[in-house]
Formats: sequence, C-alpha cells, structure tokens
Amino acid sequence: MSKEIDIASEQEELLRSHQINAIVNRPVGVTAFICESCDRPIPEGRRIASPGCTLCIDCQTLSELKSKHYRSV
Repeated sequence: MSKEIDIASEQEELLRSHQINAIVNRPVGVTAFICESCDRPIPEGRRIASPGCTLCIDCQTLSELKSKHYRSV
C-alpha cells in the first residue's frame, strides 16, 4: 500500500512541478494588437488585463477548450 502512495505522491509532485514551470516560464512579451488566429483586433481591455496575449478572447477560449479536450488522449 505504501508503494502506491509513494508513486502517487511522486506523480503529484511531477505534475505540480510542470504546472509551476509552465506559469513561470511562459513568455510575457509584447502584447499583440491583432489576434494571430483570426486576424481580428484584440480589445485594449484584454491587452491590459493579460500582458503578452496573442489571441483574442474567443480564440483563447477555443484554444483552451481544445487543449483540455485533447489532453487526455
């Protein structure tokens, strides 16, 4: 039983480490004025609220839904 708990703890630690690294190492560059997916302008409020964004809110939402859906494949 303790072996399973150790394995689960290691997996949780690895997952947490990956999540922290994804946030810490994300590029925070210049915010785009045009969405790189649909070529529509990104509203000023979004650019201020999310520095470094390159997608409009609709494309970002779609991207997150796709990554969430295909993550378990």
